[in-house]
This record gives sequence, C-alpha cells and structure tokens, in this order.
Amino acid sequence: MDMAAAPELSLDIRPYADESSRWAALAARDPRADGHFYYAVRTTGVYCRPSCAARLARRENVAFYDSCESAEEAGFRPCKRCRPRERSVRESQVELIARACRAIEASEEPPDLSSLANAAGLSRFHFHRLFKRLTGMTPKAYAMALRAGRVQQTLHAGASVTEAIYAAGYNSNSRFYARSAATLGMLPSEFRAGGVGVSIRFAVAQCTLGAVLVAATDRGLCAIQLGEDADALVRELQDRFPRADLIGGDAEFEQWVAQVLSFIEAPQLGLDLPLDIRGTAFQRRVWQALREIPPGTTVTYAQIARRIGAPTATRAVAQACAANPLAVAIPCHRVVRTDGALSGYRWGVERKRELLARERRE
Repeated sequence: MDMAAAPELSLDIRPYADESSRWAALAARDPRADGHFYYAVRTTGVYCRPSCAARLARRENVAFYDSCESAEEAGFRPCKRCRPRERSVRESQVELIARACRAIEASEEPPDLSSLANAAGLSRFHFHRLFKRLTGMTPKAYAMALRAGRVQQTLHAGASVTEAIYAAGYNSNSRFYARSAATLGMLPSEFRAGGVGVSIRFAVAQCTLGAVLVAATDRGLCAIQLGEDADALVRELQDRFPRADLIGGDAEFEQWVAQVLSFIEAPQLGLDLPLDIRGTAFQRRVWQALREIPPGTTVTYAQIARRIGAPTATRAVAQACAANPLAVAIPCHRVVRTDGALSGYRWGVERKRELLARERRE
C-alpha cells in the first residue's frame, strides 16, 4: 500500500527509543510498551515485559533490552510471572487490527463491520472499540480516509475527476462530492488543476522573526509561513497552489495580516480568524490536538500521539507537525522531544524558542 495515499496508521512504530521513556513506561506498567522492549533486574537475574506486576526495582538495578534474546545473552532468565517469551494480549490485538486494516486496504468496497469482526473472532462492539483505541479512528473512518487519499493520488497523477472517484471505489460521484470539501479543501476539479479557479489573497510582511507570508482563500487562512527570504515564501505558496489565482490583499485582508503580525509579536492578544485547514484525516487530528495546548506550555510528540488515541504513532505525529502550513495559528512550536529539546521546527529552532518565550512572558 502506498502510505502517501492512505491514513497514517502507525501500529509498528517503536516510540521507546531512549531509556528515560522506557523507565517511564516501566514505572507506569504500561501494557502498550509490551513487545517494544524488555527490562532486566540485576539483583534477581530475571527479565520481564514492561507491564509485569512484579515489584518495581530500583532504577540503578534495571537494564533494558530490545529482545528476549539479547536479555538472555546477557545472562538473564525469563520471568515466570509475566512470561515475556509468550505473546502478550496487546501484541495479539495489534496483529488482529493490522490484519483488519490490510483487509480494508485490499477491498474495492469497504468490508462491513460484522465481516471484519468475524474475521478477528470478536463481537462487533469489541472489535469496533479495539480498532478505535489502537488506530485513533473507527473502521469506517479509516476506509473513508483511505479512499480520500487514493482520490488525491489519482488526481495528482493526472486522471480525470470521474476516473479518480471510481478508481478509489466510490459507487457514484454524488457520494464523493458530498465529502470533497472536507477531504480536499476545495472541489476535486480545482484540486486536480492545482487550484485553478481558486482565488488566494496573500501578502508578505516583516516582523521581529523575519519575513511572514499570510495567505487566505474565501474560507479562511490557508497559510502562515515564516522565513528569511520573502521570495522563497511566495515560491512555496506557488508550488502548493500552482494554478490558483494569487492576488494581492485588499484592505480587509490587510487587517487580517495585521492581526497575524500582532499575534506573533504579542500572543496574549489571541488570533480570532477563520482557518482553511487542509490535510489528511490523521494530520487534522494532530493539528486539532495542537490547538488545544495552552500557550506557553509544551508537550511531547508521544503525548500528542496518546491524546489522539494513536499511542504508537509518535513518528507520524512529528511528520504531521512538520507538514503544518499555519505557523502560530496551529502551534506546532509547543511540541518538543521527550527530553525537552526544541528540535524539528520547520521554521527554525530559534523561532520556536522565541515564540515559547513570548508566550511565557504573558
């Protein structure tokens, strides 16, 4: 499956890459960490899965291993209580849902809930709840997001709108057009044509963080970009909407630009403007979670993944942050690494640091 054309389900991403996150998972007896790593206690010579109910050992006596084999090579024996060599309940559940996702991806028509549940050996209610808990979306939403991604890919490849709609599995144009605005951010014919027929007002201004490009459709702000080179910001907008009608802002739009600039300089003023947010179903969930982070505070990528119901999707969350087209309005600058480092900001780490500092001075 081409993941560029599908929902960003990330059941196989390993988020416990450092010892601090592993110790936190161990201290919480987090069953979601099972299978990602194992821990051994030097004073007992035993290794366990993270969710083991055994008494928590002292940190200095604990060592972490990526596999049972590596723990045993170091001289530790498996715990008789949690039986780390046997498949955990969560690992079995993840495998069941991964198979269901593959079934949805391989089907021309989305399988009904009963068929998916029967294949997994679960009741409809239990399967639906488990699927949503592990992926962050319902089976129906997953299938719809998959189809929408296929439409976008086919339109980008140059197919006609009708060809793209039927190739993605829609039985009729009307079923797709009913959701096209939410899926593409514009009509499918406009999307295929690179925004042809769509008017986008834009302006480039200067602030203490450098150049700022602000752009909006008739639905709301579609871009706030930061940088050093004003021309580069305009080219990036042109690349994103190569055939849209890019026009200079009128007096009303100049007021919008002034509000954006004021918000950048003084975040306590707030930003009360409509947004035209365009992205995949997964990206929109991440971006909504970002907008709920209080000003001046930070959360980690892993915390955002848990908040949207996709705890193993840390890497996909980072990718969604990197794809954010609306600086400050969607505050991806409030997301940091597990160790608190300010990395991964598409408009520069120094701007990220300054934005946080301004929010904390309120």
